Amino acid sequence: MKNQLENIYKSATEALENASSINDIEEIRTKYLSRKGEFNEIKKGLKDLSDEDKRTVGALANEITQKLETGLKLKYDEFYKKELNEKLQKERIDVTLPGKYTQAGHTHPLTSTTNEIVSIFQNLGFSVVNDDLSPEVETEYYNFDMLNVPKDHPARDMQDTFYTKLAKNVVLRSQTSGAQIHAMEGKNPPICVVAPGRVYRNENINARKNNFFHQIEGLYVDKDITFGDLKGVLNEFIRLYFGASRPTRFRSSFFPFTEPSAEIDVQCIMCEGKGCRTCSGTGWLEILGAGMVDPNVLKGVGIDPDVYSGFAFGMGVERLAMLKYAIDDIRLFFNNDIRFLEQFKD
Repeated sequence: MKNQLENIYKSATEALENASSINDIEEIRTKYLSRKGEFNEIKKGLKDLSDEDKRTVGALANEITQKLETGLKLKYDEFYKKELNEKLQKERIDVTLPGKYTQAGHTHPLTSTTNEIVSIFQNLGFSVVNDDLSPEVETEYYNFDMLNVPKDHPARDMQDTFYTKLAKNVVLRSQTSGAQIHAMEGKNPPICVVAPGRVYRNENINARKNNFFHQIEGLYVDKDITFGDLKGVLNEFIRLYFGASRPTRFRSSFFPFTEPSAEIDVQCIMCEGKGCRTCSGTGWLEILGAGMVDPNVLKGVGIDPDVYSGFAFGMGVERLAMLKYAIDDIRLFFNNDIRFLEQFKD
């Protein structure tokens, strides 16, 4: 058995000398020192030896095992360092080279326009309503009834309003005006808020209209509020947003929830008032509708119209952005064309 041990050790030593990689080291370890390796197979026969031979052969087996384990460890460390250095050389990174550019996203022009408009009104004393007071899925009660819109008004027709299947008389809001009702219900004036959000109308899509767009609603209710206050606030907004050089005009109009009502136009930036496709040849583009809150609307939310008055306004974010950035087609905002969006990254 001693000869067997010595022969196995000699064979293992030769194999170790000829090893050229960590994988070779592991194969040698498995062949000679694993639970089913050759040294353990020899050790299993110790039980058949005499006590004196057990001591002699057992000591030799342990000595050879320790020598082989030491040799394997030294070889393993040698190959590990060698392979690690080769890998480091192969995968070396030159930290002096410039880093790879990763393109970052930026704010969408409609978002930046909304933020700018809201910021202007906040500086004028308005606050932003909570999202729960300006839901996109609305009932006819808030979208029409409380806004003094008659039952037979064309806006209620399926051609203009998207009705849902969630429940009877539930719609995708066609205007942000419903937010003013939510903002006034159960509240005592003064109330001075703006409500930005998305709206939906069953429109034919063209350069000026889309069936999905954005509005910002404004409302100010307090004692002794006049049309002069409305005109002053909107003129200041227009001055801050467009600059004093942009001509504007107020035109008499009609909205069921305001009386008197007006539409505010800004001179078309595309043609400087001469008339083009964007402004339908008029030289003007409507940017918002406004007026004094109808007394019936105030009564409906429990505010006494003999004590309080107010004004409301609503503007299209897309239309304002088109004017400011000289964009002649509203559809460009929704096409996700990176060539278009990259122009607004600054």
